[in-house]
Amino acid sequence: MARSRLFAIWLLVGALGAVFVLWNTGLDFDYVMRKRLLRLGAMTIGGVCVAWSSIAFQTLTGNRILTPAIMGYEAVYLLFQALLVLALGTSSLVVLGASGNFALSVLLMLVYSWAIHYWLFRDGRSNVYFLLLVGLVLSMLMGTFTQFVQLKVSPGEFSMLLGFSQPSFNRAQPVQLLCSGLLVSAVFCVGVTRLATLDVLALGREQAISLGVDYRRTVRLTLALIAVLVAVSTSLLGPAAFMGIFVANVTYALAATFRHRITLALGSAVAIALFIIAQLLVEHVFNYKTTVGILVNLLCGGYFLALMVRGRGTP
Repeated sequence: MARSRLFAIWLLVGALGAVFVLWNTGLDFDYVMRKRLLRLGAMTIGGVCVAWSSIAFQTLTGNRILTPAIMGYEAVYLLFQALLVLALGTSSLVVLGASGNFALSVLLMLVYSWAIHYWLFRDGRSNVYFLLLVGLVLSMLMGTFTQFVQLKVSPGEFSMLLGFSQPSFNRAQPVQLLCSGLLVSAVFCVGVTRLATLDVLALGREQAISLGVDYRRTVRLTLALIAVLVAVSTSLLGPAAFMGIFVANVTYALAATFRHRITLALGSAVAIALFIIAQLLVEHVFNYKTTVGILVNLLCGGYFLALMVRGRGTP
């Protein structure tokens, strides 16, 4: 049953992708279709990153309402963009370029991840929950400082910062997609060998240790892979905090299993389909009068609220 649903969802993704690329293009490959293929590539890479990072993170924490955003990766990205605009103004896009901004953003988030992991795990006693608490506090501090920086910039620079704070597929460039694809492929090659271990981790910390899993080493490796995926997706598309909760929980409902070989593949398909549908609505229904970020956050934020209310009423 799970495999048939997985096949059906990926067929839907393929059909949506074909519609997105070919709809009302006149087969103009020189400009229209080429641009749409770039955006489709960004949706694919971003969807895989969001699904894999969210599902793996929820497996580590044992909580269905948490996403890697709580660790502060997106706060680091937004703070970096705010400081960049404050220092260089709107010319920062010209000085660094899209590829330079992407590379520096990924590098900064990975350095941040390495720093907190090294600081918290160096004595071998800190656990995942303490890591989450530190990440939440750092995220709040960086968010407050980002707001302070935003008050110091001009209205034109502030509007540019708003563009960085919303998911967008238009900023993706071929070089960025190539680098992102290579990083995600490297993570996939490592992660696919750890799927059985993730299945065991889903049973809980004590059960995983009793079954022979090196819990501390596995958690550190998984968090490192999650950091790479979040860095790539945030730098490529922008923050999408609520989307991970929606994608992960819809995946669990469709898969009816916690085997990561199924949930990760199915979650990737759900995320990509959501991105494509949102982009089609923006282009052909709302006529660019709204953004993908607004639609995605509206749907996923509403789902998160419904999940919280339903969970509160459960005995």
